[in-house]
Amino acid sequence: METKIFHGAADEAAEIIKTGGLVAVPTETVYGLAGNGLDEEAVKQIYEVKGRPQVKPLSLMVPGAEAMDRYCEDVPQGARLLAERFWPGPLTIVLKAKDFIPSIVLAGGDTVGLRCPDHPMTLELLKKAGVPFAAPSANPSGEESPKTAQKVWDYFSGRIEGIINGGECGIGRESTIISMAQKPYRILRQGALAEKEIASALTEGLTILGITGGTGCGKTTALRTLEELGALIIDCDAVYHGLLIENKEMLAEIDSAFPGVVIGGVLDRKALGAVVFSDAEALARLNGITHSYVGREIDRLLESWAMSGGRLAAIDAIELFGGNLSGRCKATFAVLADRDKRIERIMARDGITREYAALRVDVQKPDSYFEEKCDYILKNNSTEEEFREKCRSKFLEVID
Repeated sequence: METKIFHGAADEAAEIIKTGGLVAVPTETVYGLAGNGLDEEAVKQIYEVKGRPQVKPLSLMVPGAEAMDRYCEDVPQGARLLAERFWPGPLTIVLKAKDFIPSIVLAGGDTVGLRCPDHPMTLELLKKAGVPFAAPSANPSGEESPKTAQKVWDYFSGRIEGIINGGECGIGRESTIISMAQKPYRILRQGALAEKEIASALTEGLTILGITGGTGCGKTTALRTLEELGALIIDCDAVYHGLLIENKEMLAEIDSAFPGVVIGGVLDRKALGAVVFSDAEALARLNGITHSYVGREIDRLLESWAMSGGRLAAIDAIELFGGNLSGRCKATFAVLADRDKRIERIMARDGITREYAALRVDVQKPDSYFEEKCDYILKNNSTEEEFREKCRSKFLEVID
């Protein structure tokens, strides 16, 4: 067999693939050994030429995200988001395959990986051929993945019909593979694209709502309603107190800024309060430290939620507008109630006197602060059931 060298996406190379032959193609990572991914005999040749075990499935090269609906079922929104962000590029997305994808491509499974290569010659060839390419790396199994057409020639001259010489591949490392066929999503192979970048991109696709308001207003009811709608609830106060126990780096920074407030690895809150609550500059310095760590932990929780397939999250914070927490949110909600209602609720909840309950209400920020800062106001002077329905209606309006 004569192996032809093409210096572009030649019509002849497209015809070879359409009629069942094999052509090595360049990508931004390594060269791939491409055949018609819908042709069972062509795929058999790929396995034979590479010496690849047929228990290992093959991915399909496609020209763009529109191929997801053509070849896959139950495509999650997160997959479309990743394709929009990283395609063309070194990311293979595994999804549930449609029935007509040859079983040999799937290695007997029910999922298929899709990859859109970032190389103009191969993208053009995909469009000319009009079929997806089954295209593992163009090397015998166990050998080094080729970054040049010459290396492919050394491997397969006389055994495949053609090689498109697209120059040296820039990355030289295989694509990252993520399975999104079920939740949680999983990185099956760490390649050229870092998992952190994938998780960050998925996080940007989350709908995040910010919830704030004073004690006794009914935030708990609002948050339970969001949880019923499938939201991850992030309690910033709980995050902060967890970090005070677990994050030695944050404690070390606090101790460096305020010597003597951390004793034996434990924060003395009274000692710290004595320093910062009478000194606005010291309080600002403390907030600069803690907001940074709380923000990073919130990002970690959101990324983990996004990688689990979550779509909705809520950040519960009294200081929602400190440390740029509100900047993560699609919309912010203040839960407010009349002063007397709040006092009655706090008395019933905590078993305290009216005077003490009133003191707790009066030291908090006034309603005008929340009304000025927040996108939406949820007034809670009704029964719990009525307020829950009000929350549900408003949340669904914003989420949709």
